[in-house]
Amino acid sequence: MNNGTSARRDVLKRMAAAGAIGLPAAGTFGQSAAHAAGTPAYDPNGRFDLAVSEVELRRNPAGRMLMARIYQPKGAGPFPTVLDLHGGAWNRKDRFAEEPIDRALAASGLLVVAVDMTLAPEAPYPAGVQDANYAVRWLKVKAATWNGDTSKIGIYASSSGGHVAELLAMRPRDPRYNSIPLAPSLAAVLDVDATVAWVAMRSPISNTFARYENAERRHNEGMVKNNKVFFSPWQTIHESNPQEILEREEKVTLVPFLIMQGALDDNVLPEVQEKFVKTYRAAGGACDYRLFENCVHEWVAEPGPQTDKAREVVKEFVARQLKA
Repeated sequence: MNNGTSARRDVLKRMAAAGAIGLPAAGTFGQSAAHAAGTPAYDPNGRFDLAVSEVELRRNPAGRMLMARIYQPKGAGPFPTVLDLHGGAWNRKDRFAEEPIDRALAASGLLVVAVDMTLAPEAPYPAGVQDANYAVRWLKVKAATWNGDTSKIGIYASSSGGHVAELLAMRPRDPRYNSIPLAPSLAAVLDVDATVAWVAMRSPISNTFARYENAERRHNEGMVKNNKVFFSPWQTIHESNPQEILEREEKVTLVPFLIMQGALDDNVLPEVQEKFVKTYRAAGGACDYRLFENCVHEWVAEPGPQTDKAREVVKEFVARQLKA
C-alpha cells in the first residue's frame, strides 16, 4: 500500500467516524478530504458574495458567551480557512473589530471566522491564548459546515491579537494553552491540535516588555494599566514575550509570518518590530515584513490607499502560503 492509498484510507475512516457522531460528511479535521485531493485553489483577485452568520464558540469562566462571526463566500469551494484574532490591548474589543478586512478577505474566496476572546478584566493571561488555541481546534472540526478547508489553516491578527497569534503559532501544543478540551468524542476521533500553517498580522505586540516600557515613557496610564491587568502575575510579561522566547532559544514552531507595521506607530515602535523580525529570521523562521509609510498603529481602521494596500498584501501572502 503506497502513502497516497494509506492517506485516502485514513481520510475515509475519519469521515465515517465523524458521520457516526453527527458531523458533516465532509468534516474538516487535520487532513480533510479536500486536503487529500490537494489544497483548494485561491485567487487573491477573486470576487464572491458573502453569507454572514454567528454561532456560539464557548462560555468563558466569567460567564460570557464567546461568539464566532462567520464570513462565508458563496461558491463551490471548499474555501481556505482563516481565523481572525482581534486586538484591543487585551482589555477590550471583540469579533467585530476587524470587520472591514474580514469582509475583504472573505470576498476574495477565504472562509474567515472572527472570534471573541476572554478579556483581561475577566481573566488574565493565558486565558485569551487558551481561547485562541481552542478556536483553532474547534474550527478544524467545524469549518466544513461553512464550506471551509483547514488543510492550511491560517490566522489574521491585529495588535494584541498578534501577540496571541504569535504565542499560538510558536507554542501550538503548550499544555497551558490547550487546556480547554473539545468534546471527548471529537477529540478522540478527529485528533486535532492547534497547529496553523501561517500567520498574517497588523501591528503585532511582538515584544511585550518593550511595549510596556514605551507606554511608561509616554505616560500612557491607560496602556500601563492594561498591561498590569493582563500580565498577572507580572512575571508573565516576560514568560509570554515572543522576543524573549526566541532570545531564550526555547523550542518553538516557526511558521511563515507576515508583519505589517506603521512607520508612525507610537504604540508598537517600528524599531522594536524590526528587531523581532530579525530575531525570528535568525531562529530559522520566514517573516515577510512590510513597513507602511505615514501610517499609525491602527491605520486600517480608516479607508484609504494604505488600507487597500494592506488588504492586498495579506491576500498575496495567503496565496503564496497556500501554493507552498
